This record gives sequence, C-alpha cells and structure tokens, in this order.
Amino acid sequence: MKMTYTLGATAVALTVAAAPAQAIDVGPADYTIVPSGTAVGMIYYQHLSSDRLDINGDDVPGSTFEADVAILRGLYYTEYGGLPAVWHLVMPFSNIGDVDIGTLPQDTTSGIGDTTVGLTLWPVQPDNPETGTTLGLSLFATAPTGNYDPGTIGIGEGTWSITPQVGLIQGLGHGFYLDAALDVAFSMDHTEDGVDYERAPSWQLQTMLRKQWGPTSLTFGYNGQRGGEQKVNGVATGLKTHRDQLRLYGSHWIDQTTQIQGLYAKDINVEGGFEYDNLFQLRLVKVF
Repeated sequence: MKMTYTLGATAVALTVAAAPAQAIDVGPADYTIVPSGTAVGMIYYQHLSSDRLDINGDDVPGSTFEADVAILRGLYYTEYGGLPAVWHLVMPFSNIGDVDIGTLPQDTTSGIGDTTVGLTLWPVQPDNPETGTTLGLSLFATAPTGNYDPGTIGIGEGTWSITPQVGLIQGLGHGFYLDAALDVAFSMDHTEDGVDYERAPSWQLQTMLRKQWGPTSLTFGYNGQRGGEQKVNGVATGLKTHRDQLRLYGSHWIDQTTQIQGLYAKDINVEGGFEYDNLFQLRLVKVF
C-alpha cells in the first residue's frame, strides 16, 4: 500500500526530460570549434522503450514505458573577448506512448517540452586538432515552457534549471579522438497546487572514443548520471538520476554541409527510474 501511494503521488518525476535524451547530451565532435558566422540547424528523432522500473532498489513488476521524441536544435558560432563562442537553442517535442506502473496504466502528457538556451566559450584551442586539446566551457538555462501536469507522466519539468558543463576533445593521433563532457544540473524547487517538489543536483559524465575516417566516424561511449534525488513535501520518493548507459554512434558527412548520425544506446544499470533497454536516435545536421 505504501508503494502504491508513493508512485501515485510522484508520477510527474518520471519525465522524458530525466531520460538519456536530455538537451545537454553531447555527441561525438560536438565541442569542435567552428568559424565565426556559421549557423547550424539540427533535427533529432528518438525512440525510447523500457520494461523495468526501479524504486528504492526494487523492481516494480508490470511497468513499461515508451516514447517518441523530436528535438530542434540551433547553433550560431561567433566570438566574445577574442574567444570562439557558440549560442545554443534546443526545443524538444514528445509523444508519450503507453506507460504502466505496476500494471496500472498512467495518464501522460505529450507536446512541447522545456526550452534550453546556452552559451559555450573555448578558452583552450588546439594548434593541431588531430593531436591537440580543445576545451569548452558552457552554461545552459532551461525554462519551464513544456506541457506540465503534476498528475501525469510527461516531458515538462515545471521549473527552471541551470546546467554548467565542461567539454573536451583530445586528439590522440591516427584518426582517434577522446570526446568527454561533465555537467551538473541545478533545478529550482517549485510548488504546484500546494504540493512542494524538490530535485537534488544531478551530475552527468559523458566519455567517447571516436575513430574518424575522413567524413565518416564510429564512436563508442559511456554516459553516467548520479544524484537528482526527488522529494514531494519533503519526503523522498525513491526516484533519482542514477544511470549507466553504453552508446554506439555512426556519423557520415554526405557533403560539406550535411551530416547524418545514428545512435543506439542501452542502459546497463539504473536506480530510481525506468531502465531503457533500447534507445534509437537519428540526427540530421545542416550547416549554413
């Protein structure tokens, strides 16, 4: 009976925004420095599915989740204080499919998600990208523009969050590169209909080993998330951001301004949320 109450009171915590499909995710070569004045448009499509939900270290039998997510992302490269820089704009959209918790169907909310804006500066720039170091510092702000209902499972968080991030590309020679990023997300506490919602800061580490063959690359990566414990009226819900995920990317530049990228990812360990047995993503990039 206690488990049923906890799940019912905190269904809002099981959001797509807390899944691996976050706006602050980094892909292979994303921290590459691009000439000032360049604009880039990206379209993502993701499909996520799960048949395992963990609460307080225990599986909840009969739990399933499925969603399709589209993301529009725009980049504009410029300079500030003599440093290369880029502005980010990210807008997600979701279609939440059937969701069951303990065999009980859940109400869902689809539509527009929370909008993220950000700025990256590169204080460390390589003389030779093939063997040099690229280091970027980013700051992202996510606004609660998404469809949000505390009583449903959806894509909106219902509050503001700030996420600083450090990104690295290390050239290893012979077409090999190490891509990595570390960030921490701070979410504001908020109150809905007299109920207080809290989320502790959550950390995310992304590491990737990339092999480049001219316009084509293959990348194997790891994504680890920790923290993010959630509370309702000061009571821990058993939900948090604790995830270990393996990723495989394939990218190809069709011409000098068009790239297509595919991603397959699978969670290998999750505590306090849905474990995604399959995550598929396609990304189309257009440089202007």
